Amino acid sequence: MDGHSAVVAVAATKDRSISAALATATCALLGNSIPAAVEAQEEPKWDFNTSLLYYGEDENRVQDLSLKAIIRRMFVDDRSLTVSLTLDSLTGATPSGAIRQDVPQTFTRPSGNAAYEVPVGVLPLDDTFKDTRVALTGNWQQPVGDTSLINVGISASKEYDYFHLGLNGRFAKDFNKRNTTFSAGISIAQDEFDSVGGVPIPFTSMLDVGDTSNRPEASRDKDVLDVVLGLTQVISRSLVVQANYSYSSESGYLNNPYKVLSIVDGTTGDTIARTNPGPLLGPSHEFVFESRPDDRVKHSLYTQAKVFLGGKVLDTSYRYMTDDWDIESHTLDVRYRWPLSDRLYVEPHLRWYSQTEADFYRLSLVDGAPLPAFASSDYRLGAFDAITAGLKFGWKTANQNDMSIRLEWYQQAGSIPGEQLIGNQASRDNYPDLNALIVQFSYRFKL
Repeated sequence: MDGHSAVVAVAATKDRSISAALATATCALLGNSIPAAVEAQEEPKWDFNTSLLYYGEDENRVQDLSLKAIIRRMFVDDRSLTVSLTLDSLTGATPSGAIRQDVPQTFTRPSGNAAYEVPVGVLPLDDTFKDTRVALTGNWQQPVGDTSLINVGISASKEYDYFHLGLNGRFAKDFNKRNTTFSAGISIAQDEFDSVGGVPIPFTSMLDVGDTSNRPEASRDKDVLDVVLGLTQVISRSLVVQANYSYSSESGYLNNPYKVLSIVDGTTGDTIARTNPGPLLGPSHEFVFESRPDDRVKHSLYTQAKVFLGGKVLDTSYRYMTDDWDIESHTLDVRYRWPLSDRLYVEPHLRWYSQTEADFYRLSLVDGAPLPAFASSDYRLGAFDAITAGLKFGWKTANQNDMSIRLEWYQQAGSIPGEQLIGNQASRDNYPDLNALIVQFSYRFKL
C-alpha cells in the first residue's frame, strides 16, 4: 500500500498500525547516535515543533486538515520526554468499492439509516465520509552507560469508529568510536473498530435501510506487532548511511466494514439488479461486503544515505516491502536541501511509489460463480504507481526560530488486470487517477 504520508493513510483507510511511528523513532539517520558524555549540561529546555497540514484530493474526495504539535522537554544527563498531539479533521467522499454503471445506482449508507443515489457513469462514492481523529504519543529517552540509550513510549488515538492503544520501546548502541550505531525497536498495539451500524458479515448482501440483520457485532479487534532492526554507519565526514529491516504482523479483524463489491453478469459485466427489493428504500443492485484474511505479515528493507555537499545535503532512501497478501512495493525518495543564505533554504522533493495488487483483489464478483475465500475491490489493494513532487522553503526568524512552507502534488494511477475485465467493463474507467494537493506550514521554537 502506498506509504505516501500519514495523511493519505489516515484519510483513506482504517487499516493502520503504529509501524510508521516506530519507524520514525528508529529510522532517523542523523541525530540518532548516542550523545557523548559531558560533565555538565545547560539548563533544561523546551523544544516545540508545530505544523498545520492540508491534504485535498480532487473531485471533492477526501480532504484533511491536520494540526500537530511535538513538545520535547530536555533534562540533565541527556534525558528527554517527548509528547506529540495530532488533531485531524476529515471530510469528503471515498469510493465504496462498487463499479460504475450505465444506469443510476442506489446504495444504503454505512449507518444503515439512509440511502443515496449515484448518477449514470459516475464512480460510486460515499459522500458522508467525515471523521475527527485525536492522537497522543509520549516517549521517554535516556542514556544507558556512555554508548547506549533506551526509549520507551505509549501511543493512543481515537476516532468516531476506531480506537488505538500501543506500547513501544527502542534500544540503540554505538560502536566503532561512535561511527556505528545498532538499534532495535518493538511495538505492540491493539486496535478496536466500532463500525457505524455494526460490523457486517463478509460476503453478505447490502440490505435495505433499517435492516441490520447481517451486522450482529458492534465492534471487532486486531492486534499488531512491529519489530525494527537498524544499523547506521558514518562513512566519512560528509556521508552517513543506514539500513533497516522491519517485520510487521497483524491479526484479527482486517476488513474495511464500509467496502463492498458489485455482483455482475458473467457476460455483460453489468451489476445485477435486485430481483426482490425489500419494502424499504435500499440498494438498487446486488452488492456484497468484502472479505479479507484475518492475518497479514509484512517484511520491509529500508536503506538511506545522507550526503553533505559543500553546504548542501542530499537525502535519498529506498524501501522494498512484501507481504503474504502477495503485495510488493517499491518506494524511492529524494530530497535536496539547498541553502540560499545563512537564514534561507529550499528543498526540492521527489518520491516514486509502485505496488502490485493483492492476490484477492477483484474488480467485481460474477453472479452464480462460487465465492472465493477472500475478495476486496479496495483500490488501495490494487496495482498502482504514484509520484509526489514538491518544494519546501524554510528560513530562520529574527529570534532564530525555524519556519517552513511545503507545497507538494500527489498523483496516482492504477490498473485492473485484463483477465478481470468482463464485457462492458473494458470500456469504463475502472481505476480513475487520483490527484491531491499537500500544503504544510511548520514552526519550531525553543524556550
